[in-house]
Amino acid sequence: MERRKKLSKYLLTGVSLLVLLFHIIPFYIMVTTALKAKGDFSSKWVFPTEVSLQNFTEAWEAASLGSSFFNTTIITVFSAILLIVFGSLAAYPMARRQTSLNKFVYFLFIAIMIIPPLTALVPLYKMVVNIGMMNTYDVAIYNNVAAYMPLTIFLYAGFIRSTIPKELEEAAKIDGASTIGTFFRIVFPLLKPVTATVLIISCVFIWNDYQFAIFFLQDKSMHTITVSLASFFGANQNNLNLVAAAALMAMLPMTILFLFLQKYFIAGLSSGSVKG
Repeated sequence: MERRKKLSKYLLTGVSLLVLLFHIIPFYIMVTTALKAKGDFSSKWVFPTEVSLQNFTEAWEAASLGSSFFNTTIITVFSAILLIVFGSLAAYPMARRQTSLNKFVYFLFIAIMIIPPLTALVPLYKMVVNIGMMNTYDVAIYNNVAAYMPLTIFLYAGFIRSTIPKELEEAAKIDGASTIGTFFRIVFPLLKPVTATVLIISCVFIWNDYQFAIFFLQDKSMHTITVSLASFFGANQNNLNLVAAAALMAMLPMTILFLFLQKYFIAGLSSGSVKG
């Protein structure tokens, strides 16, 4: 029995290492490529003997990453704030009041998660053009909030049901707290793990969004990171050093966000999915 446990443990460790290598190798190649100076034609597997940061400065200017970072940050931050505030407020009554209407609305949100967002692209594009919201932050923010609100509500509602005891809210009501006061003073501070999960999932997808940004943010001054990188890659296919440097800079903010919130991520994701 112990031998089987050890064997299974070694097998899981080996599989984990393979998965880790599968993700690390492309990242390693990108780093070595970005740090190589011009004229360095050594193998992509070899770390450069002389590290050069010139690729990063050239890529930043050539790809107009300054404005792209600003646009993407504005869209991501405001989308995340709206998702957290309105998603948690919407999930709270669905988790606590099991009325027929709340159950119907909740399962309607779950059903919406199955529908691919691109199926609504044509009517959405027509509507955006008609109301004059093309090339604005508003259309990008509202679109992202609508796209990820069902998942946000699903995670918040499941976390509230499975993790937060009702006795805390009942005690607050006895002390005279209103429903909205109970939520913001008692419930919301306890939602840190699932809020971190929502932040990581939504921010990563919004930061990396290309399919909607390319249609609704066509003006060059409104380009996001992904659109700028796609154009930059097309114009620099023979200079992968610059492309790798630009890609590294583009992924850095979300990497930092995940490193700061990773301790909450798994707890929030698993707890938020136990009871739906």
